Amino acid sequence: MSESQHEVARPPRRSWKRPLGWSLAAVAVVGACVAARVYWEPAAAIAEPADARQAPAANQARKAAKAAAPAKSEIPEVVAVVNAERITRNDLARECLRLYGEEVLEMLINKRLIAQHCRERGVSVTKKEVQDEIDRMAQRFGLPPDQWLKMLENERKINPQQYAKDIIWPMIALRKLADEQLQVTRADVQRAYQTYYGPAVQTRLIACDSAEEAERVRAMAVQDPDEFGNLAKQYSKDPSASAKGLILPIRKHLGDPNIEQAAFSMTEGDISHVIQVGQQYLILKCESIQQAKGVPLAQVEKVLIDSIRDKKLRLVADDVFDKLQKQSQVENVYNDPAKRDAQPGVAALVNGQAMTVRELADECLARHGTEVLDDMIKRRLLVQACQRNKVEVTERDMEQEIARAAVAMGMPDVKSWLREVVDVHKLSLETYRQDEVWPTAALKKLVGKKVQITEDDMHKSYEANYGPRVRCRAIVLSQLRQAQQVWELARDNPGVESFGALAEQYSVEPGSRALQGEVPPIQRHGGQPLLEQEAFSLAEGELSGVVQVGDKYVILLCEGHTQPIDVSFDEVKQLIYEDLHEKKLRLVMAEEFTRLEDEAQIDNYLAGTSKAPVKSRLPLGAKGGRPAGPAQRS
Repeated sequence: MSESQHEVARPPRRSWKRPLGWSLAAVAVVGACVAARVYWEPAAAIAEPADARQAPAANQARKAAKAAAPAKSEIPEVVAVVNAERITRNDLARECLRLYGEEVLEMLINKRLIAQHCRERGVSVTKKEVQDEIDRMAQRFGLPPDQWLKMLENERKINPQQYAKDIIWPMIALRKLADEQLQVTRADVQRAYQTYYGPAVQTRLIACDSAEEAERVRAMAVQDPDEFGNLAKQYSKDPSASAKGLILPIRKHLGDPNIEQAAFSMTEGDISHVIQVGQQYLILKCESIQQAKGVPLAQVEKVLIDSIRDKKLRLVADDVFDKLQKQSQVENVYNDPAKRDAQPGVAALVNGQAMTVRELADECLARHGTEVLDDMIKRRLLVQACQRNKVEVTERDMEQEIARAAVAMGMPDVKSWLREVVDVHKLSLETYRQDEVWPTAALKKLVGKKVQITEDDMHKSYEANYGPRVRCRAIVLSQLRQAQQVWELARDNPGVESFGALAEQYSVEPGSRALQGEVPPIQRHGGQPLLEQEAFSLAEGELSGVVQVGDKYVILLCEGHTQPIDVSFDEVKQLIYEDLHEKKLRLVMAEEFTRLEDEAQIDNYLAGTSKAPVKSRLPLGAKGGRPAGPAQRS
């Protein structure tokens, strides 16, 4: 199982502190377990006793639902107080249900199907098996189990209980259900051994869209093999073009067999024939041959077998689950408004067993309560501010904000943008309007006319966008002493070629390192005044001094200056004003919301935090200061 499989599928999170996030930055939703549709099994089923497995199915459903969510007593009736206004547990449960009900229900149905099928097959997963699997995964990543679980909680936001029941339990259950399909043969082990410990070929790649173009580019590469990297940079349609075609070493039995056959038939410096893979036409250049690692098979056989089983499980999990679904009768009531009205209080029927809306709400609350409450608190602050300032967000305000978002996202019209919101970003129009549009429109009205654009701002923006720029190569380093040593090497070996070689060897910034120091042209008023001042003082071919930018040290080599764009200030004045106004407005909105937070009294009982207004706080240890609470503001 790869590390990415331990990520939990999460819908978009709204960044209330950063209004720019409200323009719907795309968030990738990753697979959380061993199959895209299989996530959770109730904690009770981890160590389900034999007599419980023989109990009536209705009792099992109730026990599973009870175990799936924390006891009601664990979540207080009042979950937060914002400036003396209460947010109740029921308020939070309804909001969690609104935002996550549909997707969580699908997960609950899936885990119920797995649990029922396990009972029918007499399959059980014990606590020891779960713990052993956690230990095994920790060992694979070279960590003690407690550190592994802590890392998952800190970096993936998965607590140990979730990890056991949401990821490990389904993996073991599916492994047992698909046992016959997970047998590992000696041939499987030999192939895996060759993949991970056998020889590899380091290559560069050029990908073209047509055979004709590929043959033309290959002819140029054959004529001058040393230019292969530059040809990749110029012509390749693969992302590796930015690294001059350099890709990860090619190993046996890991990818397309035609590519592997071509790679392993070459010697250093060879250029392959054109290889068709799907709709693309590829050319490889062999940079070097990496010899086998010389690790004895017996030393790694157990690890390889585990890895093969995990890989096979990922491949067969969908098939296993498809069979479970075909053998079951599932009626999704909650996601169908007509059925929901006809069967109030019922979320779904799984093989005749009812799953209640209350169970669904509790599960949504258990999974997403903390993050949803955080957003509810932020929205409550905005609502209170609007009430204090007698600000009303009208339908016209909402429509204007939606139209602005459509333009900002490059959509031809509002209808196209709203279709993308639903089809691509997977948000209902109601959720988009309530959670994305309303907060932005409200903050804009709250800040009012605080945005001021000066004539100096306008001319600086004009110079930045339409004025000359400096074409440079750059070496970025993290230590001053090393920067000084590299600068001496650059001074003693002048020229673009030697500077590029130094960038490739020493630069800590991946882009400049991969492109031998090439960086986008430097403009005026771009936010790095010292770097800009140094760049614009250089003549073509001149080396800069060492310039400190934040915690990094930069060396520039000037390759010349670009010509200003031939457009007058008056011609673009309105465009500049609109761009500056929007950028400054976003900054003022962020500052305004930070002020609202700083001046608020917020008690979050779910997170166990309490925050007093900034103006009422005294320095630490000052006489008369507030007594230390259970938690300080993070």
